[in-house]
Amino acid sequence: MTAASFAVRTGGSRQLAGTATLLRFALRRDRVMIPVWVAVDALMVLSMPNTLKSLYGTQAQRDDLLHQMTTNSSLRALVGPVFDDSLGALTAWRVGVYAGALAAVMSLLVVVRHTRDEEESGRQELVSSGMVGRRAPLTAGLLAAAVANGVLALLVAAGMASHGGAGAVAFGLGIAGVGMVFATMTAIVAQLTESARLARGLTAAVLGAAFVLRAAGDSATDGGTSQAFGTGGGSSLLTWLSPIGWLENLRPYAGERWWVLLLFAAAALLQGMIAYELAGRRDLGMSFLPTRPGPASGRLGTADALAWRLQRGGVLGWSVGFFLAGVVYGGLTDGAADLVGDNENAREIFERMGGKSGITDSFLASMVGMLGLVAALYIVASVLRLHGEETSGRAEPLLANAVGRMRWAAGHLTVAFGGSALIMLLAGLGFAAGYGKQVGPVMGACLVQVAAVWVIGGVAVLLYGVAPRLAPAAWGVAGAVLLIGWVGPALDVPQAVLDISPFGHLPKLPGGSMQWAPVLVLLGVAVVLTAAGLVGVRRRDMTT
Repeated sequence: MTAASFAVRTGGSRQLAGTATLLRFALRRDRVMIPVWVAVDALMVLSMPNTLKSLYGTQAQRDDLLHQMTTNSSLRALVGPVFDDSLGALTAWRVGVYAGALAAVMSLLVVVRHTRDEEESGRQELVSSGMVGRRAPLTAGLLAAAVANGVLALLVAAGMASHGGAGAVAFGLGIAGVGMVFATMTAIVAQLTESARLARGLTAAVLGAAFVLRAAGDSATDGGTSQAFGTGGGSSLLTWLSPIGWLENLRPYAGERWWVLLLFAAAALLQGMIAYELAGRRDLGMSFLPTRPGPASGRLGTADALAWRLQRGGVLGWSVGFFLAGVVYGGLTDGAADLVGDNENAREIFERMGGKSGITDSFLASMVGMLGLVAALYIVASVLRLHGEETSGRAEPLLANAVGRMRWAAGHLTVAFGGSALIMLLAGLGFAAGYGKQVGPVMGACLVQVAAVWVIGGVAVLLYGVAPRLAPAAWGVAGAVLLIGWVGPALDVPQAVLDISPFGHLPKLPGGSMQWAPVLVLLGVAVVLTAAGLVGVRRRDMTT
């Protein structure tokens, strides 16, 4: 189908009437969320060259790294293969997979928010009653994602240009390409499902599958580490089946394969055309896969049961992910000492993250801390489900019955705070399965992280209860904490900066001594923040 024939079939400009206005509105609504996601992703990439320069400053250190990546399939599964030993190529190796994944998450959130979320809340019906074309909302959502990914590509390319202009452009375009592939994929899923929550969940599941395919493909071959220099190397078919694997095979700073960008463009264009075709064949608010009706007689007798029903899918997905992450990190623990070797800079980074009780304990504490930082994203998403229920209008008819605000909120907060403890417990079980040693200490280390996670949850409750319009800013808080915990130790930032994060006050376990005072203080802060937020929920008018 040509572009001209597609425009004719979709009704030309009439179908896109109002797109510019909707795009400006979308960018205004996302004026906090998009900059935070872009900044976190870009800073993660741009902070890495200096860190890698300090870690692998000599040729001997780089040769040892290449040997480790050639012989250790678990490490290749985690971060991918190395294709060259320049700083640019090492940066693309170390953070390329995760930068692409973050761009994909950002894109799916933006597209769902401006398509299916708007329809589910009823706002799209009001907007569409004016001079707005049928496909204008979808176009505005995709353009908002394109703007976000374009800015991210520019920042990455500009920041990495000093290490090679061609590689910087390829790296930036590759990350943005992953984002746009998942943006258009989300656009299709948003037409198929009736629920915004399900659209996000299904697309996130596809992203997870893409990551697993890439990891399986990279672990199945030496990935070209020993073959790549001068010969082009080879990649597994599983890696080529994943858009994240395409970013690897673009090979920034290692003899760029510019034709791989055509895969991103073709996938985004094809998926976008399918989404447009589907959007023109359904009624507003409907879907091709309607929600299955429930039983005639309800089985949800309490507000707690309703909250669990609404959030059980998310809890299950996060639980499986954390358990598998624990298994992977646990399996890498025995090789941590070999990976670090005699590299004192790498050892110092692990010690800043995980304490000075030995490289194995430092590695375990670092990985446990990273999972704790990611768990902060879960609790923010779970707490903000209250905000979503309120703004969508579903909370009002529920509260009009014999259900008090505190009882309603308590159900969701139980899932949020209890679920964060559950996923950290399962992460500990994963470490036990993957490592098989220090089961008790590792489990304790995982559970200690819950105190800091709950502080972030308390901040989200406070924002929702006192200033609901600022509730999405909780994502910015979680993103800042993640950035401090991830990048701060590598850059050797002052301790005062690390102390901004509640995770900076936790004892370094396993290996270090258990200190109850900071843990109890953090739990007290979480209780105070949550209580203040609940007071705000009880006193303010709903939907204000």
